[in-house]
Amino acid sequence: MVELPRRLLLAAAPLLLLPAARPRAATPAGTAYDFRFPAIEGGEIDLAQHRGKPILVVNTASFCGFAPQFAALQKLHETYAPRGLLVVGVPSNDFNQEAADNAAVKEFCEAEFGVDFPMAAISHVRGPQAHPFFAWAGAPRWNFFKYLVGADGRLLNTFPSQVEPNAPALLQPVEAALA
Repeated sequence: MVELPRRLLLAAAPLLLLPAARPRAATPAGTAYDFRFPAIEGGEIDLAQHRGKPILVVNTASFCGFAPQFAALQKLHETYAPRGLLVVGVPSNDFNQEAADNAAVKEFCEAEFGVDFPMAAISHVRGPQAHPFFAWAGAPRWNFFKYLVGADGRLLNTFPSQVEPNAPALLQPVEAALA
């Protein structure tokens, strides 16, 4: 076994203890306002139309164990949309847990969870076919990975699937972004 020098181990230690929600120190080039998603019902969701307001983008999947988060995302939308937060769901089958077509996804989300926040059409979120937003913001590790964009269009935080939309770890940064 190769032993690493102590200074290299100490330098790598912070990487081993990544927090559940990671503030982004360095922001990729451009802003979220540079992106558009095809809307699930046709047309598009142009993030530039929300310039100056924070955005929460969430990759979703109807048949994922985290799907009950749709209800909390809807509540987040109802609570914070009047203050300027845009919640956008982006269904993806990249983890093999999504319905076959946009109509089925839309019907499921509305019937099961009363979703009325904007939903994109089924999109790739990983790999070479990933929607450009996810190439910019980083590929999600799993379904219901969340991206908080600030009012300036820059990526503020990412939240893994396990962070519920109503968790203080997510609500506090949302409140700060709206302040």
